[in-house]
Amino acid sequence: MRWPTEPATAVCRRPSSTLTDKEFLVNLDLAVLDAYRGLTGTEPEGIWRAPGRINLIGEHTDYNDGFVLPFALPQAAYLAAGRRGDGRIRIVSVDLGETVEYALAELSPGNAGWHSYLAGVFWAMREAGHTVGGADLALASDVPIGAGLSSSAAIECVLVSALNDLYDLGIEPMQRAKLARVTENAYVGAPTGLMDQAASTLCEEGRALFLDCRSLEVEQVPFDPAAHGYAVLVVDTLTRHSHADGEYATRRADCERAAELLGVPALRDVSVEGLDERLEALGDERLVRRARHVVTEDARVLEACTALREDDFRALGELMTASHASMRADYEITEASVDLTVEVALAQGAAGARMTGGGFGGCVLVLAETGQLDAIGTEVTAAFTDSGRKAPPLFVARPAAGAGRLT
Repeated sequence: MRWPTEPATAVCRRPSSTLTDKEFLVNLDLAVLDAYRGLTGTEPEGIWRAPGRINLIGEHTDYNDGFVLPFALPQAAYLAAGRRGDGRIRIVSVDLGETVEYALAELSPGNAGWHSYLAGVFWAMREAGHTVGGADLALASDVPIGAGLSSSAAIECVLVSALNDLYDLGIEPMQRAKLARVTENAYVGAPTGLMDQAASTLCEEGRALFLDCRSLEVEQVPFDPAAHGYAVLVVDTLTRHSHADGEYATRRADCERAAELLGVPALRDVSVEGLDERLEALGDERLVRRARHVVTEDARVLEACTALREDDFRALGELMTASHASMRADYEITEASVDLTVEVALAQGAAGARMTGGGFGGCVLVLAETGQLDAIGTEVTAAFTDSGRKAPPLFVARPAAGAGRLT
């Protein structure tokens, strides 16, 4: 089997141009160009791209001031944009065939819908003191929604990148990621950490991004599994979730309470050495499990960086599997479809497997030797169909570049 590096289907509808199905899957820049022309009757000032991301390891550690190790995907949000002088925003979604319009003066947190991730960027940038006027925007994306691949961060980061260029703001990359995060937290209302936006903005091709979420120091860690006979197979379970629901916020509150009881600024400050004894002071089994996951996950991220530097993909796989076990037992954010995927992949000899993203569904990463991909894909698909589930889309992920303007 020739494994794709893109999802089996795009979430976008085909534009009015004469692209074939295959061409449309890989030409979202043409899709947004076509849509922008239809919206305005003019050419855009540019087209920008910002990717989704996969978190290789380090789940729910970012808002605990901890460590994460994501990499950017080829799948991305594409945006054609041009400035307006009347203080209004018009947005057309190629995916949905919808158009919305706002006045900048009308923007306020709490607006619902897909367009809130774009409207909120204007609000966040103006709140931060940046001079940003109106714009016409055409958006398309092939990052699966609700799959744990940061579709919302891609949308936010592509617009931040575009406005930074259009209005010549000179905002450095980490600050652009922070502005996108403000959109997600304060405007949309999802209490996420900085990892998604940082990955979409800062990642480099062929690298995983080690990010210290407290100091915001980064390291571009070489990550080329194919050169060593390995691949990262992504299994989209088609079980969808939302970061804005109560489960994510509840776990964040649990972590903050545990840190308070332990007398530390964040769980990142708790050592893995002597952990069980220290956690006894919490006096609450749920808080013990939540804290244990975060502390041990931080340690796994550091060990994973060492494994990558030494090209030890077997060690990386073991860390990924341990991460999934911790998410299942201690953080309690997995569900039946992701657990089934991990179980089947490991039974077929995968080096490691884990759910990626906020939890309660989404995608599973399977690290395996390239010669094992066919058997793993076949058995995972059979397990899904035998249990009455839809066959999951599968693709091989490769580390791609972060947000930027297309030439």
